[in-house]
Amino acid sequence: MSPDLLPAISAFTRVAHHASFTRAAVELGLSPSALSQTVRALEARLGVRLLDRTTRRVGVTEIGSRFLLQAEAGLKALAGAVAALDEARDAPAGVLRLNVSRAAADITLLPHLAEFTHAYPRILLDIQCDNDLVDLVGGQFDAGIRLGELLAQDMVAVPLGRQQRLATFAAPRYLERHKAPKLPADLSDHRCLNARLSGGAPYRWEYARKGSIFEVETTDSLLCNDGDFLVAAARSGAGIGCAFEAVVQADFDAGTLLPLLKPWWPTFGGFFLYHTSRTHMPRKLRVFVDFIKARTGQVGGR
Repeated sequence: MSPDLLPAISAFTRVAHHASFTRAAVELGLSPSALSQTVRALEARLGVRLLDRTTRRVGVTEIGSRFLLQAEAGLKALAGAVAALDEARDAPAGVLRLNVSRAAADITLLPHLAEFTHAYPRILLDIQCDNDLVDLVGGQFDAGIRLGELLAQDMVAVPLGRQQRLATFAAPRYLERHKAPKLPADLSDHRCLNARLSGGAPYRWEYARKGSIFEVETTDSLLCNDGDFLVAAARSGAGIGCAFEAVVQADFDAGTLLPLLKPWWPTFGGFFLYHTSRTHMPRKLRVFVDFIKARTGQVGGR
């Protein structure tokens, strides 16, 4: 086979995958007309019709289906060969794309970033902080970090660090003006600084009693989708805040924030680094998994 056919064969597999020249063209960064000409030229070179085209749909012919199966296997083998070259390098390299929640970034990544970038200077970390749970494959991310209860069962998940408690707190300035709540239900009488979840709904604050989690209706004076801003607002005395204990522990130690309702703080299972498969893991991802797992003192996974 002539090597110059490889780009056209790869283009054909993407059209077959999407059943659309338009969607495949967007993925490949081509115009639909250019992509159509590429596939027609491939069919002419091979002497067979690979696709059935109508004004409404694109389908794969019978002989095209057989060719597609073998072509995808061949392209996968080539991709594996390229990945093997990465394995042979002295130092891992490339762009490592991570999708993490804001709290996960603060708790599991920030304490170790400087050491990782020093140890692996040829890896570019591309981190997207996003409180919404995203599709790793669709978003072209190598891995993500989230609470364990949010993950799909088909994910490979590595635990990172200890369990996390959700703390309630306020600044001394706020408590000078307002009597501290003694029960979670007392929050209805306070100005609460709350997180806006995906879809726009405010977070319903959670507390624990005898091992069971229950929700409390709060009176919100501020809604924001950025956790750092909410903590800063609490420091300013704007109201009562809610965040993971690890995020505000330094404030507790310094006295800039004071813990409230501590007996009712709920505990969650902790953060997990997750990715889609154990097979053909890029070296850049493997060294990151090993690094962050060692720094958080965890082994194993699911």
